Amino acid sequence: MIKRLFSGQINSVALAALLVALSSLTSRFLGIFRDRILAGGFGAGDTLDIYYAAFRVPDLIFNLLVLGALSAGFIPILSGLIKDTKFAHFISYQKSKNKEAWDLANNILNILVLSLFLISVVGIIFAPGLIALIAPGFSSEKQLLTVKLTRIMFLSPMFLGLSSVFGGILQSFKRFFVYSLSPIVYNIGIIFGALYFVPMENMFGGIDGLAWGVVLGAFLHMLVQLPLVYKLGFRHRFKIDFKNKNVKKIFKMMVPRTLSLGISQVNLLVITIIASTLKSGSLSVFNFANNLQSFPVSIFGISFAIAAFPTLSALAFDRKKLIQNFSDIFRQILFFIVPATVLLLTLRAQVIRVIFGVGEFGWEDTILTMNTLAYFSISLFAQASIPLLVRMYYARHNSRTPFFIGLVSAIVNIFFSLYFAPKFGIAGLALAFSVASIFNFVLLWIFLRIEIGDMDEIKIIYSSLKFSIAALISGISIQGMKLLIVNYIDMTTFLGVLSQGLFSGLIGIIIYLAIASLLKSEELFYFWGLLKRRLPWKKVEAGDQGEARGI
Repeated sequence: MIKRLFSGQINSVALAALLVALSSLTSRFLGIFRDRILAGGFGAGDTLDIYYAAFRVPDLIFNLLVLGALSAGFIPILSGLIKDTKFAHFISYQKSKNKEAWDLANNILNILVLSLFLISVVGIIFAPGLIALIAPGFSSEKQLLTVKLTRIMFLSPMFLGLSSVFGGILQSFKRFFVYSLSPIVYNIGIIFGALYFVPMENMFGGIDGLAWGVVLGAFLHMLVQLPLVYKLGFRHRFKIDFKNKNVKKIFKMMVPRTLSLGISQVNLLVITIIASTLKSGSLSVFNFANNLQSFPVSIFGISFAIAAFPTLSALAFDRKKLIQNFSDIFRQILFFIVPATVLLLTLRAQVIRVIFGVGEFGWEDTILTMNTLAYFSISLFAQASIPLLVRMYYARHNSRTPFFIGLVSAIVNIFFSLYFAPKFGIAGLALAFSVASIFNFVLLWIFLRIEIGDMDEIKIIYSSLKFSIAALISGISIQGMKLLIVNYIDMTTFLGVLSQGLFSGLIGIIIYLAIASLLKSEELFYFWGLLKRRLPWKKVEAGDQGEARGI
């Protein structure tokens, strides 16, 4: 069973999404633990502002070069080339049925790693100028420390580049379990750096330890996927062929995607620039709140989108089946993200105090993080839906439309960031982000509907109305339960705050499920039936294997 879990195919979108979501949940819990360590050890102040600013440039390089190629073209094209999804134990590499697929993987891997190496060297050399641009509000001393951490972190994109190619291979072969472990070990590396590197009195110690933890996490992110990729039949060859038709196709598809990612990275750069001019700790507060609101987005939005992508790619030009799959997945995402939004809004004070309320993280930091998180939560439904909508375009080999929509949305974000920041401080940047995310969602939906026609909106609206009512009643119940519990516990203690949040949240979840059941929510019964019938590591055969893997 363990062997099957690690290496078996998962052909159902729902099961694959569940598996990715569970691993994402684990990773996010580790991320929360990481943030708790950082908040308690350093508080929302200069040290963490430096750490997050230093992270920005290497992360930009990785997103532009790696994610642009892989998310837009690599997985759809590689999936189409794979002819044998079984292990190649007794098949020589050269004679494997998947030789064309492995040639493509080698080409992309070599091109990415070489490009990342050259750009990282340039980034290390010109780091002082880059930091002066993205953190103009930092003092000269803060900028020097930021440059030092940036240079260390420039080692991570190369490891993540390798890892992302391996992850694309695993997704194409529908081996989701090992792929889903990579973000978990990434966070473990960062936590290890914060706990063990920082206290050292050598080159890995002090604030540098935070950066070395990121590098360690990136290395582990790559390492955990390598054995299964090798087992599937991949053998590395030092070959670069720009004339390969599939490489050309990926590059053609990645240009708009890279530009789209560039837009989102510009948004983050603008946020970093503005935050650096605000009071000390603003950048840290923004990242803490962003990590919290990303929790449900990652678990319910990105997990389903990742798991659905191979199936959507296979059904891209079968309109009826494409819309059916899209509608089912979209409604499942909303079924989870709507109550998650209610929970985050009603219990944000308890969540923040329980997670960050230790050590150097004071009450003022809590208030700032609460306000910022509240503005983020407004757009959770849009943020969780955008990954699926964007992949609908990519599945149909259209990466230009999301780019132009992203460009307009970025302009909206920058405009409102400049407008709201002077009025609301760091919380204003979260409000601007939410406005832009909702705008992005609306435009993506409109143009996709123009391209493919009716998107089952009637059924989506009808289902959404059911679980929205359930979520509203749940939120009212949570508020009432908080007021009731406060009379019986000591809210000045960690245990008191935890008890209030945990008990109120559980009551809210139970009421949400009960109301959704009374309203006969299709999404609830489907998910409950899935849990009863299947284990997430069992292979599930789809009804029509000729058209797609999974439902």
